[in-house]
Amino acid sequence: MRFFHISDLHIGKQLRYYSLAGNQRAVLKQIVERVEEYRPDAILICGDIFDKSSPSGEAYTIFDGFLNDLAGLNPRIPVLMIAGNHDSPQRLAYARTFLERNQIYLSVLPPQGPGEHIKKVTLTDEWGSVDFYLLPFLKPGYVRHLFEEGRITDYQSAVEAILARDGLDRELPGRNVLLSHQFYVNGGRQPELCDSEQRGIQVGGIDSVDVSLVEHFDYVALGHIHGPQKVKDSHIRYCGTPLKYSVSEEHHEKSITMVTLKEKGTAPEIETIPLIPIQEVRRERGLLSEILKRATPENCHDFLSVTITDEKEPYHPMEQLEEKYDFILELKVDNQRTRALSEFSGTEEEIRSPMEVFAAFYQEMRGQPMSPEEEAWMEKLLNAEEEDNRMPVSWEVEK
Repeated sequence: MRFFHISDLHIGKQLRYYSLAGNQRAVLKQIVERVEEYRPDAILICGDIFDKSSPSGEAYTIFDGFLNDLAGLNPRIPVLMIAGNHDSPQRLAYARTFLERNQIYLSVLPPQGPGEHIKKVTLTDEWGSVDFYLLPFLKPGYVRHLFEEGRITDYQSAVEAILARDGLDRELPGRNVLLSHQFYVNGGRQPELCDSEQRGIQVGGIDSVDVSLVEHFDYVALGHIHGPQKVKDSHIRYCGTPLKYSVSEEHHEKSITMVTLKEKGTAPEIETIPLIPIQEVRRERGLLSEILKRATPENCHDFLSVTITDEKEPYHPMEQLEEKYDFILELKVDNQRTRALSEFSGTEEEIRSPMEVFAAFYQEMRGQPMSPEEEAWMEKLLNAEEEDNRMPVSWEVEK
């Protein structure tokens, strides 16, 4: 059984204020081409299909085109999808019955009622059946009503309870694959995160789920983290995003994860198929003149985060950059002046008084320390200001 594992398409996402619609159409077209080339037995899409819970009309059109391209392949290849935390379950579930008639299987919510179970899709190959369990993103509140009071206290207990409810908390006969979109950790060790993900992780890791709950599956197809990586063991894997969605992903190698399951008890074979973007996301750093010289017809259309290191600020640096590069995400300055200004915003232990703040500023601006006369004058000025700010306090008591 060979299948493609992809996730976190984030259709409709913008990179700063630039649309990524063209990039997303291009990478989805590449995925369809690789499907035609490798002919997998299934395609797994593990959540965050859209970037927003209320996708734009353009985002729907892009995804509709992708599904139509996959459904048009002959013979038809089953597509298994789950909702992620960015997706609206209700909007994603639209036309679900029609999709299943075209072998596109979708799970948008965990079980909600007593008679509901985690969605299962069974496919067969020469070694028998493979059961795929589709577990969409869940919060504790999604499933708390299914269990006795006090059982669901966090994400960990929610995933644990919902798996146990269907008998999926232990080793099962046959081959079993889980699709899940959660923040999995290995005994408290987090996966590698990019900058935007580090900001989004909840304080204290309360949204984390320990990977021990799912390691008995033959393969665990994960979504949620943008960098491709395993969690503890190679058969538990985040496939990552198909495109770079932040500057912190500059060095990610985006790909399709291709998994081959053979007979029960055999470790899955995992390969990656590169995805090539039509625009790169990268950093440029150095003197402005050097950065301008590095512009070429091949790299001038990339999305750039630029840091200039000139000690003397160049004339209209953004305008000069925009003459050479088409997509500037941000412009930063890193030199002695900006580093000194950054130090001014340090901790109270580093700068303890207004006098020390001014002395550091004077040193930076004049290139020399204050003279004793200047220090005395500044002390007098600060003391006078402090006296002016002292408000007399008085009250009267009525007799």
